[in-house]
Amino acid sequence: MLRKFKIAIDGKEYLVEMEEIGGVQQPVQAPVAAAPAAPVAAPAEQAAPAAVPVSAASGDAMTSPMPGTILRVLVNIGDEVKENQPLMILEAMKMENEVVANHAGKVAGIHVNQGQVVNAGDALITIA
Repeated sequence: MLRKFKIAIDGKEYLVEMEEIGGVQQPVQAPVAAAPAAPVAAPAEQAAPAAVPVSAASGDAMTSPMPGTILRVLVNIGDEVKENQPLMILEAMKMENEVVANHAGKVAGIHVNQGQVVNAGDALITIA
């Protein structure tokens, strides 16, 4: 639904049209049925990526540097990692960013799953 607003900026008036998003849905009239349509096949179920077991985060967990989506987790719990080794891929602002180990050690916990949306400061992984 388009709504019109009159806005004054520095004493000059402008007429603006805006589309209302997330408002109350207006009822849509159903189309008149002519002939019965052929049955539509349901889309095939896509196999979801295997979920990594998520553990509770401790205070020494590495945190997300920015908001984004976890595209891939490159390590498993128990893996030995070296400093600056890529641990996961975080997509933020249409760019893929590597989250790397800040020190060498053993992966003690993974606190996110592939496809999960994270905010800046959310716990990602713990290296002991």
